Parts: sequence; C-alpha cells; structure tokens
Amino acid sequence: MSRAEDRAGGRRLTRITVVRSVRDRRKGFLKAGGAVFPCALGRSGVIVDKREGDGGTPRAELPLRRLFFRGDRLARPASLLPARRIGPRDAWCDDTSDRRYNRLIDRPLGEAEERLARADHLYDVIVELGWNDAPVRRGRGSAIFWHLARPGFTPTAGCVAVEGHVFAKVLPRLARACTLVVR
Repeated sequence: MSRAEDRAGGRRLTRITVVRSVRDRRKGFLKAGGAVFPCALGRSGVIVDKREGDGGTPRAELPLRRLFFRGDRLARPASLLPARRIGPRDAWCDDTSDRRYNRLIDRPLGEAEERLARADHLYDVIVELGWNDAPVRRGRGSAIFWHLARPGFTPTAGCVAVEGHVFAKVLPRLARACTLVVR
C-alpha cells in the first residue's frame, strides 16, 4: 500500500496472524501483510481450552476491539481503531465472582485488579482483543491484550506482545474491523 493509498483510506489489513515458534512455545511471530515480527506469547504457549490464570494465549480468531494508550507518555497512535487514553483508575476485572468480569472498570488506586496504568511500559499501547466477551463466560479468561513486549520477549500471562516499533508500523495499516488470528 502506498502512502497516498493509506492517506486516501485505501486497502487496509483486515487480518493479522500469530504463529508460535517451533523452538519455544512461549514465543512466536506476528504476520501483518508481508511483514513478520517476533512476539511473546503466554507462559503456557498457545492453548485451545483457555481458563483464567492458566498463562495460555488462546488459539482463536480475536477481533481487535479498541486501542488504549498512555497519553502521559506518548501521543495517540495513528489508527482507525476506537482509541481511549488510559487513566490512573483504569483496570481490567479478572475476578470471576464479579459481575464486571472481563471488562474495563474504574478502580481506586491500591485495589487489586489488572491495572492499565502500569509503572513499567508494557501497557503504554494496548489493543484489546475480543476474547470471552460476547458473551462473557466466568473463568474462561480475561484481559487478553496485544501489548508491548519485555526485553528478550519473556512470556506474558496470555497476551501477545511486540516491540514498540511494530505498533508504529502496523496500527496505521489496520482496518477498523480487523482480526488477530492465533494459530
């Protein structure tokens, strides 16, 4: 796609694919168009029967729901995805007994949940992946994100993680209705 096509709303990516490495199940490759980037996966690798806390990245077709970003650390990334600036009270509910399970919630500082405003930089850019959200089933896993990777691509808790430059290259090319396919 040329820059002119991109600016004019030309052909965008409707599908990106993640495949696990044959050498290390906790690592993989994210394929976007003709580009391939290394990524980190969950500590249990790619799994079929996802459960809360199992450390697995679900093998599934995951719609990209929305983009979250740390506005105090970076400008809004270029993307057609709906975007939201991360606030200090933003958290993701991973409590299976809570009626708000697997949803963005407002939490006072200090209360335990999956905090989006982290001290490290892993959640400076997050794409919410549509896992266990239509409908939500308790215990089937929550907070499956596409986010920034740690140095060395150490495993995630079940998310897909890439280096920051990957978001800069891929996010502007995504269609509003894009799917991340984990194989």
